[in-house]
Amino acid sequence: MWPLLICAIVSITVMIERFFALRSVLAGSQSLVREVRQALARGHERGARQMLDIRGGPIARLLLVAVKNRGLDRQDAESLITEVAIEETPGLSRGLGALDTIVTVAPLLGLLGTVTGMIRAFQVVSISSGQTAPAAITGGVAEALIATATGLAIAIVTLVGYNYLTSQVKSVVSQMEIGATKIINVGLAVQSDDEPKREATYASAGV
Repeated sequence: MWPLLICAIVSITVMIERFFALRSVLAGSQSLVREVRQALARGHERGARQMLDIRGGPIARLLLVAVKNRGLDRQDAESLITEVAIEETPGLSRGLGALDTIVTVAPLLGLLGTVTGMIRAFQVVSISSGQTAPAAITGGVAEALIATATGLAIAIVTLVGYNYLTSQVKSVVSQMEIGATKIINVGLAVQSDDEPKREATYASAGV
């Protein structure tokens, strides 16, 4: 039961920490993207960079990379966004590997506890006699099955938390890529608006 208790403590700690961490990352992400796009559309790139530096976090870092490289063509920009998003994913998934391990290990620890409990129960029976033998078997089996029930309960709760947190990580990565793509689109739109102006300048200069 002590290993199961350790698994339960680790599982609860990781799930609570990741829940609040991921919720903090997602909070205000859409409004941040909107504010950065508005700043860039007005030509305030320095203000957009300062805003992202102050905000911090994986989404802000990816948006900052997009702002700094928004002059790239679409294919290169999308490759860069994907690369940075992959680099940020391990930080978002920190601790989820431990949850995955607990989901597998907890039922096995419970089963091991049941087996060892049954062994002890039958050892008691072997040295007991008369009316005490059935009581020893019943008490030993009931005590042993508690380990299995505990292991299964820990695994079930951890599995639910693991799946939820995994979906949250995917949501964060999706928000990162979507937001960065919107920033890149602003840069491409500005470039397309400037192209006719440059052509007119060249034409007036006789180039």
